[in-house]
Amino acid sequence: MNKYLFICLLFCIVFPAILPAQESLKSIEEEYYDFLALQGLTERPTLNYRTFSDSLWTVDEDAAHPWQDNNLGAWRNLFGNFRMRVYGPELFMSGNTAAPYGQNDGVLWQGRGFNSLFKGGVRFEGYGIELTLLPHFAFSQNAPFEIMQSHYKNEYGYFWGYVNPQSNSVGADAPQRFGDKPFFDWDFGDSEIRYTWKTLTIGFGTQPIWLGPAYINPILHSNNAPVYPKFDIGLRRQEVRLPWLGWYLGDVEARLWVGRLTESDYFDNDASNDYTMFHGLAFAYAPSFLPGLTLFVNRVCLVDWEWENLKFIIPSNANTIEDQKASFGFSWIFPQAGFEVFGEIGIDDFVYGGYTPILSFIRHPFHTTVYTGGLRKTLNIKPEKSIYGEIIFESNWMEMTQDFQLQWPYSFYFHHLIIHGYTNRGQWLGNGSAPGGNSQYLSFILYYPKGKSSFTIGRNNPDSNFIYKNAIDASAKDDDHLLQRRYFRKNKANFLVGINTSYFLNSKLLLSGGMLYDLIINPVYYYDNEKDADGKDIFQGNIYLHNFSFQLGIKVLL
Repeated sequence: MNKYLFICLLFCIVFPAILPAQESLKSIEEEYYDFLALQGLTERPTLNYRTFSDSLWTVDEDAAHPWQDNNLGAWRNLFGNFRMRVYGPELFMSGNTAAPYGQNDGVLWQGRGFNSLFKGGVRFEGYGIELTLLPHFAFSQNAPFEIMQSHYKNEYGYFWGYVNPQSNSVGADAPQRFGDKPFFDWDFGDSEIRYTWKTLTIGFGTQPIWLGPAYINPILHSNNAPVYPKFDIGLRRQEVRLPWLGWYLGDVEARLWVGRLTESDYFDNDASNDYTMFHGLAFAYAPSFLPGLTLFVNRVCLVDWEWENLKFIIPSNANTIEDQKASFGFSWIFPQAGFEVFGEIGIDDFVYGGYTPILSFIRHPFHTTVYTGGLRKTLNIKPEKSIYGEIIFESNWMEMTQDFQLQWPYSFYFHHLIIHGYTNRGQWLGNGSAPGGNSQYLSFILYYPKGKSSFTIGRNNPDSNFIYKNAIDASAKDDDHLLQRRYFRKNKANFLVGINTSYFLNSKLLLSGGMLYDLIINPVYYYDNEKDADGKDIFQGNIYLHNFSFQLGIKVLL
């Protein structure tokens, strides 16, 4: 280990720094560069499809910004056209006093007790070749807490689902707890090998994907779950000009990928269904005639892991053995005002109703739809001292649409044929805080020369569908308002308030720390109500759980 650090430091001293900067998803550095893009000091390198390799930021050396004197990482010349950059080492630690809490943290599952994530590695580039070695190592104390009765044979499985009489049990491979002991875990993280010619790129690796403009809750893909191996090909952000005339029409971006998802150890004992094939297609366009606007559409498809199912990489309306989902939306950034507004709508499979597809969408236009929307705004607090602010608001809605009250229980990330649901190794691939509910998030961030501080407040219902499914094939007036007395005041909710600070102790060391309070209302949704003398349910009031989450991070900047 000491030898490794000595070599890294030697590179820092001997070889000159080279811009631009390449950052991992949702890292402190990437979020800072995106803040600069909101001010018009840099341009986003991607339109819709983001990975570590695609997050390549360039800032003018003469541009004035709060962290211009801090070391944000640097490239080092090797020989010829080859260069390298060292990442980390970086250590993140957290502690939850009463219940699990954490999101968008990859292989790490932040259960009750102590948790940690360590990562570090190196990236090489030259002559179109890109090689990244950046694995992630995690530990979870996994202390006990109260969980609900599992829908599956494994006692730690997800707490609801239903049996489809025509196929399999519907639900998801999303354990409430990963066993009953502390555990270590790891994956290849941001590791990848890639070749790029101009903007045409092809690669194989495990880098997580972030689809769409959402800040915390993308619909189709985030870095919430452990990574999975995938092959991809496509175009990075590329100018489009009319042939011969040279007229600039805008920028496009496109990516096609195939990956393999894996079942967790807490689902079933059937080795034949341990893997799922994942197909993805992402396209975005930024028109030249509407500066700052980006339009995008994404499509994913899950199907059993069989080589013959590679054919589903092309969108199909077969709707027989696969689970297809799509999202579309926009982001519009106004650098002159330091303002951005964004939105994303998701849709699952096809509208059922015995009609032609067009008539089905006309009659049920909102069937299976979910959405995320939000805005961001910069504030000039004290520009003369390089102090700026940023306000971020995001609202997300993942609950079943009303028409399912006339059909069957439903959740956007469940599927009756792809029985693992929309997960990898037991964690949600998209929205990690409210996969079947809704969430609202508001944050104020203060940037200053030595770092940043933030205050966050939010709330969510993790899985409202678990409650709403009880009203299907029932009436609210049956048995003297039984549904209302039993379920109306029994939904689970989280109220969150937190603070966080990241501070540059010196040019090589970044220290982060924070604390969050999570008020959990009805942590296991509902308990059996007591009965009165007439045998009617008596509402016993809400159950409250007070969880405190503490975070500490140390990052070496080489």
